[in-house]
Amino acid sequence: MGKVIVIQFITLDGVVEDPDGRGGADFGGWAFRFGPEAIAGDKFRLGPVLDSGVLLFGRRTWEHFSRLWPARTDSFAAAMNRARKVVVSTGAPDLAAWANSERLDGDLLDGVARLAADHDVVVIGSTSVVRALQAAGRVDEYRLLTFPTVIGDAEAVRLLDEPAELQLVSVDAAGPGTLAVFAAR
Repeated sequence: MGKVIVIQFITLDGVVEDPDGRGGADFGGWAFRFGPEAIAGDKFRLGPVLDSGVLLFGRRTWEHFSRLWPARTDSFAAAMNRARKVVVSTGAPDLAAWANSERLDGDLLDGVARLAADHDVVVIGSTSVVRALQAAGRVDEYRLLTFPTVIGDAEAVRLLDEPAELQLVSVDAAGPGTLAVFAAR
């Protein structure tokens, strides 16, 4: 049985909204202010999971990534482009836009259970997908790249808005931030 792993760029006050600024929030672009080295490469230390696991995206995140990643050629981009990608969408995204992409058919929780039966499932961004998995108790691990930034906006979208107890597994420096891995209890 594989794990469901949520990866997120996050601020010290828990904000995950608009790290690259494309969402248009006044505070947007907070992760990218630290330069490309802060976000480039395998910052979440997925390594072999990119070859053996499944990347799970909400439609908007997948559409954004599908415009960026296919043209990139570094080794991490090659791994992302080679990875199996599954899109949660009620619509019909142009799956040909990014190689190895497919739409999740049926119910989200059932689909994730099917995927996780044989693979680790890595949820990238996609707050609505994360929230549904959190509510169902289906997140096994969080890999959070925390930037030394406080947004201070009470309306900003945060990763956790319900009480949660997590167990720290590891913490390492990652450029200007820290990568913390937590197991869900």
